Amino acid sequence: MTLVLALLLDAAFGEPDWLWSRLTHPAVVIGRLIDRADRRFNTGPMRRARGVALTLALLAGAWTIGTAIAALGSLPEAIAAAILLAQRSLADHVAAVADALRLSRAAGRTAVARIVGRDTEAMDDPAIARAAIESAAENFSDGIVAPAFWFLVGGLPAMLAYKAVNTADSMIGYRTPRHVAFGWASARLDDLLNLIPARATALLLCLAARHRPDWGALARDARQHRSPNAGWPEAAMARALDIALSGPRAYHGELRPFPWVNGSARRMIGPQEIDRAVALIWRAWALLAAIALLFALV
Repeated sequence: MTLVLALLLDAAFGEPDWLWSRLTHPAVVIGRLIDRADRRFNTGPMRRARGVALTLALLAGAWTIGTAIAALGSLPEAIAAAILLAQRSLADHVAAVADALRLSRAAGRTAVARIVGRDTEAMDDPAIARAAIESAAENFSDGIVAPAFWFLVGGLPAMLAYKAVNTADSMIGYRTPRHVAFGWASARLDDLLNLIPARATALLLCLAARHRPDWGALARDARQHRSPNAGWPEAAMARALDIALSGPRAYHGELRPFPWVNGSARRMIGPQEIDRAVALIWRAWALLAAIALLFALV
């Protein structure tokens, strides 16, 4: 029931500006700690060992803080868990891209640039829509389903530990000359922690769309993604909406020839498909909440 309450609180209130303009969000605190560690320890020899030590320190710190908050009672634990969920924020940010794209292509590029890391300056309308929908699918997995899953497994300590590792992966888990060694541990652990949630997300999206999952086709599409997990929710979203996702996109001025996901489906998409994606992640959220409630009642 603590998780059910957390899901409802997040869906109702999201991340209110009046609160986080006065306080520092826990994810921001974690990010600052990781950034400081990156600048201080990601130098010289033994970078991989130092990255392993950082990951273990994040796990230990997150678990300790989560345990302390959980000891205060169910309500503080539910509030803390709600802060670590991101359903309302995700849905609002993705929907904002559709609203902006209806105004103009330039407004759509500005809105989508807030939620994706790829280059947006040369995007046409379908590319803007794809970027927003892919963000909805991937972030529904690691921003809602995975934290909820780990809460069911180990309560707030496990949920906070997951968020710490996931944040580290998003900051230092890149195969760049600077981070390939230092971010190795956080990237590999994040892959492991998302193994089950990513596939559960794909199932939730298919069920929410009343789309019978073809696991063979989903697996083939998912394997084309550069991440071992992110391809699952993206492939499920593409097939649920009967559209093509992914494909070539630019990073730092370099066009990268990523393969298409569900490539035989429609590629000319726009704000209507973004709206459908937002509606789909809300239906999948409702299924997740119902599952959490079922766990509470049995």
